[in-house]
Amino acid sequence: MTHSIIHRHPAPVLTYKDVPYPATLIFNAGVTKFAGRYVMVFRNDYGQWGVPKFAGTNMGLATSDDGIHWNVAPKPIFDLKTSEYRRAYDPRLTPIDGRLYMCFAVDTHHGIRGGVAVTDDLEHFDILSMSAPDNRNMVLFPEKFGEKFARFERPFPIYGRGKSEAFDIWYADSPDAKYWGNQQLVLGSEQVAWCNNKIGPGAPPIRTKHGWLALIHVVDKDDNRVLKGWESRPWTKRYTIGAMLLDADEPWKVIGLSRRPVIEPETDYELDGFRGSVLFPGGLINEGDGTVKIYYGAADTVEAMATAKIDDLVALCEPLPA
Repeated sequence: MTHSIIHRHPAPVLTYKDVPYPATLIFNAGVTKFAGRYVMVFRNDYGQWGVPKFAGTNMGLATSDDGIHWNVAPKPIFDLKTSEYRRAYDPRLTPIDGRLYMCFAVDTHHGIRGGVAVTDDLEHFDILSMSAPDNRNMVLFPEKFGEKFARFERPFPIYGRGKSEAFDIWYADSPDAKYWGNQQLVLGSEQVAWCNNKIGPGAPPIRTKHGWLALIHVVDKDDNRVLKGWESRPWTKRYTIGAMLLDADEPWKVIGLSRRPVIEPETDYELDGFRGSVLFPGGLINEGDGTVKIYYGAADTVEAMATAKIDDLVALCEPLPA
């Protein structure tokens, strides 16, 4: 059950109907405030509804004055496709020192990679780095640590973890957002009480007086449970949203973790879609009045929003067992 501190907006804030070019699934957006307005870069999988194999994927831009009502740009702003790159998707946005950085995932013919790009106008993007396979779900911190950029990431270790999808959250830093190193484990999937599959970063963290507050996605799988959806294979994974609190100066150190999901799939648009019961957080915006707006993809189909008080989210983050 979704925690009582969460207040959902009564309907999705963006769907394919809001997009003025071919669009089918609008979800997993990166959302932030930049240059005095709300900015959303959303994933768009386009094709025929009901046919799981889509024509393609691109990323679109929407802006807003209130974070609820959005105006979508007339054409996609990012569509990375080459002889090696198949598609780019799942953007995450972080303003740093007056510039807007975007993390994204890329499907290639040799594995999944994570990219970092920077833009000043949301029209021209300079790709700064691309990880080795297999890595994605990258999010940047909005501040540097010792003059270094910092990020969370989620590698895909298949060998050595004992089960196929026991994926964890890692930390890395960089002097220039191009060359990344100093990787350190942040949180193992086995440390999350309601997870039996994988975890990963969600929205870029925000600074609070207690430390860094971050949202994560957590997956539990039950092969005896068939969830709603219209992709070709039975869907048995549930994605929920958790919260964690990190040390203010050493952000790879977890000082608190929610003991159950903060948000679970419950509404019709969260339970039913391309992949039902999937919630994926991509934006956590400090409104400056003690509250946050939480943006998340729902059922891999629409973009949704909820609000909460920062102190209430922090209070859910209990110390990890010794």
